[in-house]
Amino acid sequence: MEVHFEFSECEATFSETCRILHHQRLHTEEKECDKTFKETSDLIIHQRIHTGVKPYACTECDKAFNQKGSLLIHQRTHTGEKPYACSECDKAFNHKSNLVVHKRTHTGEKPYACTKCDKAFKRKGELLVHQRNHTGVKPYACSECDKAFNQKGTLLIHQRIHTGEKPYACTECDKAFKRKGELLVHQRNHTGMKPYACSECDKAFKEKRQLLLHRMSHTGVKPYSCSECDKAFIQKGMLLVHQRNHTGMKPYSCSECDRAFIQKGMLLVHQRNHTGMKPYSCSECDKAFKTKAELLVHQKNHTGVKPYACSECDKAFKRHDQLVKHHMNHTGERPYACSECDKAFKTKDELLVHQRNHTGVKPYACSECDKAFKLKCELVVHQRNHTGVKPYSCSECDKSFKTKDQLLQHQISHSGEKPYSCSECAKSFNRKGGLLVHQRNHTGVKPYACSECDKAFKEKRHLLLHRMSHTGEKPYACSECDKAFKRHDQLVKHHMNHTGERPYACSECDKAFKTKGDLLVHQRNHTGLKPYACSECDKPFKMKRQLLIHQRSHTGVKPYACSEDMI
Repeated sequence: MEVHFEFSECEATFSETCRILHHQRLHTEEKECDKTFKETSDLIIHQRIHTGVKPYACTECDKAFNQKGSLLIHQRTHTGEKPYACSECDKAFNHKSNLVVHKRTHTGEKPYACTKCDKAFKRKGELLVHQRNHTGVKPYACSECDKAFNQKGTLLIHQRIHTGEKPYACTECDKAFKRKGELLVHQRNHTGMKPYACSECDKAFKEKRQLLLHRMSHTGVKPYSCSECDKAFIQKGMLLVHQRNHTGMKPYSCSECDRAFIQKGMLLVHQRNHTGMKPYSCSECDKAFKTKAELLVHQKNHTGVKPYACSECDKAFKRHDQLVKHHMNHTGERPYACSECDKAFKTKDELLVHQRNHTGVKPYACSECDKAFKLKCELVVHQRNHTGVKPYSCSECDKSFKTKDQLLQHQISHSGEKPYSCSECAKSFNRKGGLLVHQRNHTGVKPYACSECDKAFKEKRHLLLHRMSHTGEKPYACSECDKAFKRHDQLVKHHMNHTGERPYACSECDKAFKTKGDLLVHQRNHTGLKPYACSECDKPFKMKRQLLIHQRSHTGVKPYACSEDMI
């Protein structure tokens, strides 16, 4: 039967399909390929590559093939048949060529060598993909963005970013992944498997890349050097992140506040401040943490492990950075110097906090009032004034405190310990701060000066109270009457006038007092104690104000002048 086929350039009829194809190339200027075959059947199969004819369709799916043999091999994916078994291991394959390639893993044979570099491959397809690294060819372009790839498989995985598809689901938890390899690595978190062991030490890893990076810790190789400073890194990604310290680039911005970060991981951790998420829970107690590193440090509280020992003394630490900081106590090193004054610090963080004294920056603002703080820990403690939380409880009594330091100072009241002794007199104190304030009685130092008048004070709290005499401020108002006071303790004492409360009773008589100080003064009537002695004569007094009045007899000071005119 004659086949009629029309061309726009001519009209020609042919009795064989192959002649149609040959004639068509005269109009399209398509060159014949240079392949030749021994048998007509091979030529017919080959020509289907040019025509696109696939006459052998799979009955199980919608795939079709240009050879019957290809269909038979494909059908094994449905039947599970793998007739080609490896003699070296228990693996089997549905195609002979796959077995041939697999055997090369046992023999080490890599017959396909790259002419541009010294790499070689087990498969020809792997070589073709590799050569695109040299040519720069990326034939597989994404239709959703402008990215292109040198492998079709890489493109398919990339497209899942646009579709959100994660076809590889974990059967142990609800996580899913874009790549099968990512799932396999994740499953090792459940199984605990670490198949990549270091030959130099006893460490093992879940991923091969983790092992390769670890090996560099033995060799000391750091192939990625910074062009701005003398630092080097074992990973290119680490170098790119480091270079942002020089450029100032912070590409990862928080959508809740104005902070930005040089690493995506740092942003994710920061965002937990807004969400309150603490995904790392301690198995020994009910504490949870924002980062895995914080959890690992905390767990050492339970184990008591302090792996970082000082070579100069017998101290040991839970973290390496704590050891480094401690070691500077021995060397005297202070590498972080302030550009505004002559102070220097052991850590960069300490310098940043100090510089806020010069800049006045207080980045930690309270959401309940208008106060702001230089340190986050100061804000946390301050917020307890609003919430009333006192997380530090005394084991000896029912008192609780806002800070750990307050609890430690309080506990000394149970032990009676006063470890801080004055070198000038016999007094001792349970707090170092108490000793420092006391020593000002000997030195006469009054570091807290009033900006409104010429008065100065030994303690900051005394200055704050004094300032109220200029402002007239009395923030502590009585709820029973219209009186107000500068200090909270004054209000508490005054309130007892309304309630009649006298909580401090004398053990020698039936008198009771509103404050502990009043009781102590009264008890001197029973003991005869007069602790305040005059330095000019030997007269002693029970109360300090009695001594001050007496001293005026020596100085001649008469501070109270009459404002009335003489008649």
